[in-house]
Amino acid sequence: MSVVVVLEGAGPGRFTVAVSPLAELAASLHVLSVHGHGHHAEHAPWAREVARTAPAAFRAGLRRFSPLWTALRWRGFYTGLERTERPGRAEQSPAIRPPGPGSTTGSTTGGSAQSPTPSPLSPLSRLPVDRFAEITSYSCASGYLGYAFDRVLHDPAQAASLRHAASGLPEPHLELAEALLRDPEALRADVLAFIDLCRPVFFAALWAETEPHLARAAHLVRQRLADDGPAAALAALSPSSVRLADPPRVVFDKVHHAVISPARTPVLLIPTRYGAPHLVVKNEPGLPPVVHFPVDGPVVGVTLARSRMLALTDPSRVRLCRLIARQSMTTADLAHRLSMTRPQVSRHLRALRDLGLVRTERNGRYVHYGLDLGAVERIGRDVATALQY
Repeated sequence: MSVVVVLEGAGPGRFTVAVSPLAELAASLHVLSVHGHGHHAEHAPWAREVARTAPAAFRAGLRRFSPLWTALRWRGFYTGLERTERPGRAEQSPAIRPPGPGSTTGSTTGGSAQSPTPSPLSPLSRLPVDRFAEITSYSCASGYLGYAFDRVLHDPAQAASLRHAASGLPEPHLELAEALLRDPEALRADVLAFIDLCRPVFFAALWAETEPHLARAAHLVRQRLADDGPAAALAALSPSSVRLADPPRVVFDKVHHAVISPARTPVLLIPTRYGAPHLVVKNEPGLPPVVHFPVDGPVVGVTLARSRMLALTDPSRVRLCRLIARQSMTTADLAHRLSMTRPQVSRHLRALRDLGLVRTERNGRYVHYGLDLGAVERIGRDVATALQY
C-alpha cells in the first residue's frame, strides 16, 4: 500500500512548511510510551530520565492517553482543525508555539510573522464535541478503514463498532473509548490538562533545544520547493519514496493507502526530530493533509532493505560473500574458487555492488572486490527502521 501525492497542477505555493510544537509533542510522547520495547534507541536515555523524574500525574496520563500517539497519531496534535477547506482556495496553515496558556502562533511560511493568535489549544477547546469524539475515536480504534465515527455519540451502531475495534487492541484503548462515550467533554478537559502538564515536566526544555533544528529543516525544504519543485522536495523527505510521471506524482511506501491532491487541498509539511524514523501522513476528510517528516530520516528505505536481504538468500552468492568478506579478490580468482564462469561471478558482483554491499578497489589492471561488512552489519537495523517508516 502507499500514499500517493498527485502533483498535476500543484506548484510550490500549494505547500506550507511549518514547525509545530504540538506535532513534536506528539512525537516525543510516542517515544516516551514505546522506548522500552526497543524503539527509538537513540532517545532511550532521555526517555528513562523523564520517566524517572516525572510526577505520578504525568506517568498516569502518559499511560491513559497513549492511544493518541502510539500507533494512529491523534489529529488533535495537528493544525487545521479550526479551518473548513474550501474547494479551489489555498488555506494557509500557520505554525504553532509551545502548548500552554498564553502561547501564540505565527507563520513560518516564507519567514514572515503574523499577528499573535490564541493558544494552539484553543481550536481543541472550541471544537464541536461531535468532531472531537470523531477524531478521538479513530485513535481509539487505531485506524480509519471501514469505520465511521461522525455520530459515535448518538449512533449505537457506531459506538458498538468503536467498542469492538478498541477491545481487540491493548489497553488502554478500550478504557479511553469508554471514557469518550461516557463523557466526551470531561475527557477533552483531561487531555488538554495533560498537554499543559507536559510543558513543565519535559517539553519546555525539549522544545527550546529542538526548535532551531526544525526551523533549519523547514527552511531547507522551503528552499527545495522553490528551487527544485514539489516532486523533488517531496521525494527527498523519504528514502522509500518514488517519483512517477503521467501524471506527475510522488509515492510514499506506507502501510495504508491514500491519494492526496495538493491542487485541490493545500498540504502542510512539518519536520520532526523525535518522530524519526516515522513519516506520518494525516489525510482525514475535510481537513488539510499533513506530512510529518523526520529531519534525520533513515538512509535506507523499505525497498532497498528488502532487496539486500533477498540478495543474501542465494546460496552461490552467500559463498561468494564469505570469500570476499575475508579478503578482496578478482573476478577470475572467485570464478576459480567457486567453480563458476566469470560472467556468472560478474552478475553476482554487479547485483551486490548495485545494492551497496560490495566495494571495489583497482590495483593496476586488476579490480578487487571486497564485502562491505559495515553495510552487511546494518542490514538488520535498516530492516527494523524501514519497517517502522
